[in-house]
Amino acid sequence: MNEDRAAPAGAGQADAIILFAHGARDPRWSAPLHALVEAVRGYAGQASVRTAFLELQQPTLPEALAAAAAEGAQRIHVVPVFWGRAGHVDHDLPPLLADFGAHHPRVTVRVLPVLSELPGIMDFIAQVLTRRIAL
Repeated sequence: MNEDRAAPAGAGQADAIILFAHGARDPRWSAPLHALVEAVRGYAGQASVRTAFLELQQPTLPEALAAAAAEGAQRIHVVPVFWGRAGHVDHDLPPLLADFGAHHPRVTVRVLPVLSELPGIMDFIAQVLTRRIAL
């Protein structure tokens, strides 16, 4: 499994993307997330792209946010890799971001929608599933 890598420190990128997921005891659980990181890097230009986890795996979201800020990111885009909006996204994420913001007031953090709220995702999945089933 590949370690997350970011652009070298001082590379001047202003943006960072953090794919934020729950985490699991079995490290194999995060293999698809690491594959998604690689895919996003293909589209992300100079932005650094990394993972972060709520629990059970490293790095934590506070660690990933701090690393992005230390690299010079001025805008951090947090992508909650959760299917639905509830629990962790609505209750656990805001205090983590508030704490980061209190220590890094010049860094803008933007939270993107959860996966099921991304435009077109439901139709995309429905098409792939029905093709796979060959109805």
